[in-house]
Amino acid sequence: MRFPPWRRDPPPEPAPVRLTPHQALNRLELMVVRRLDGLLTGVHLGLLPGPGSEPAETRVYVPGEDDMRRMDWAVTARTTIPHVRDLVADRELETWALVDLSPSMDFGTAAMDKRDLAVAATAALGFLTSRVGDRFGAYVLHGGDIHRWPARPGQAPLHGLLQSIVQAPRTPPRPGAAGLAEALTLLDRGQRRRGLRVVVSDFLDPAGPTAWERPLRRMAMRHQMLAVEIADPRELTLPDVGLVTFADTETGETREVYLSRRVRDAYARAAAAQREAVEAAMRRCGIPHLVLRTDRDWVFDFARFALHQRRVAHLAHRRPQR
Repeated sequence: MRFPPWRRDPPPEPAPVRLTPHQALNRLELMVVRRLDGLLTGVHLGLLPGPGSEPAETRVYVPGEDDMRRMDWAVTARTTIPHVRDLVADRELETWALVDLSPSMDFGTAAMDKRDLAVAATAALGFLTSRVGDRFGAYVLHGGDIHRWPARPGQAPLHGLLQSIVQAPRTPPRPGAAGLAEALTLLDRGQRRRGLRVVVSDFLDPAGPTAWERPLRRMAMRHQMLAVEIADPRELTLPDVGLVTFADTETGETREVYLSRRVRDAYARAAAAQREAVEAAMRRCGIPHLVLRTDRDWVFDFARFALHQRRVAHLAHRRPQR
């Protein structure tokens, strides 16, 4: 007896394919290049658009259009006519990324863990900057210590750096471990050459935003900056699931909490206040702030952010200087 087609058992699902770190990075690079290449390049060869820093030729000063801070006083004194010196984009930039792999990043309730999303964002930055000849290096906060990879050009050093980050083991909380503020200070003191500095973290510090805001602001005074915040939806709201045991990934402490309506509302308000504090700190530092979530298409958010930054920079360039 033959069963009707709608009563047949569905075919078995194929077994998931396990990729090696090298294969996963190659697939990630292909996805990033296909969806983001061409959006982030232009006159300025870095990730974010800007006027550059290398001096070019001088020309006559145009009142109302040129910035007086670019005035070339030597040529002005020699010709008795005001001249300004144009700036061109740097031809060889040095990009340094600070990647936070602290225990708070070993968490995720959506498509991926925060740690995996941080690695993907770092890989995207490395692929896009290395394609135009920039050197890429990293400081990694892992296991309570700060590890440094030197900045080198090319794809082979970048793949080696990313594979080391992907294969870094998950570590338990450690008392007295280095935090984000210490890592930022070390990056600022260790790399004086001007370039792009990217911080990839969830910015969840037990001491609050004020702990890392001061070194971040000090770094932003000399370098082009980008802050990439990694977030998970369960860090914003809690589900109605009754009694739950919570574990603090930074300290290892556990506590049982009954998720009543009052507790969930209080948690949502506290999470919103924490996010607002992080955004306010980024605005005070004057740093572009990109938020990537584990439950969203992070490549789309990355591309939308880059296009917005280019549009803002274009309008600022067209606006006459006062």
